[in-house]
Amino acid sequence: MSWTDERVSTLKKLWLDGLSASQIAKQLGGVTRNAVIGKVHRLGLSGRAAPSQPARPAFKAPRPARPAATAMPAAPRRVVAAEPVAPAPAPVAAHQQPSVPVLRNEAPGSATVLTLGAHMCKWPIGDPSSDGFTFCGRRSSEGPYCVEHARVAYQPQQTKKKGGATELARSLRRYI
Repeated sequence: MSWTDERVSTLKKLWLDGLSASQIAKQLGGVTRNAVIGKVHRLGLSGRAAPSQPARPAFKAPRPARPAATAMPAAPRRVVAAEPVAPAPAPVAAHQQPSVPVLRNEAPGSATVLTLGAHMCKWPIGDPSSDGFTFCGRRSSEGPYCVEHARVAYQPQQTKKKGGATELARSLRRYI
C-alpha cells in the first residue's frame, strides 16, 4: 500500500484531531499502527491536539493523620560484653604456640545482629521472626561459622556406591 496525497491529508487531519495511531490505522485501512507512526515521524507532525483531561480541583483536602501504631515495645535485649579469661597454666613446648584466650561469653546464642562481629559465628539460633532470635556468636575459625557449626554446614560429599551388575544393567537400559 502506498501513501497517496489523499491518505496523507487524512492522516494529518486525524493526527491533529488527537486520534491514536491504531485508530488512524483502522480508519485508513491497509496500514499498521507502526506504519502510521513512521509516516507521522517522517512528516514531522509533532504538534497535535492535547487529549482532553478532566478538570482537577485546585485544592486537595489534606488526609487525616494516621493513628500511631500501638505495638507493645519489645523487651530490650541484653548485651553482654565478652571479657578474656586467662588460660589455665599449662606447659608449653617450644614447638607449640600458646593457646588463644577463651572468651567467657561464648555460649551459643549470645550475639544479636547488632553485636555480631566479623570473626563471630553467624549460625542463626531460633526463629528470625521472634524476639529471642540470636546468632551463635562464638569465635569463627575460617568462614562464617565456628568449628561446631561448620561441621554441620559443610558435610563431606558422599561417595556413590556402584553395584556392579546392577549398575551395568541400569546403564545398558538407557541405550537399549
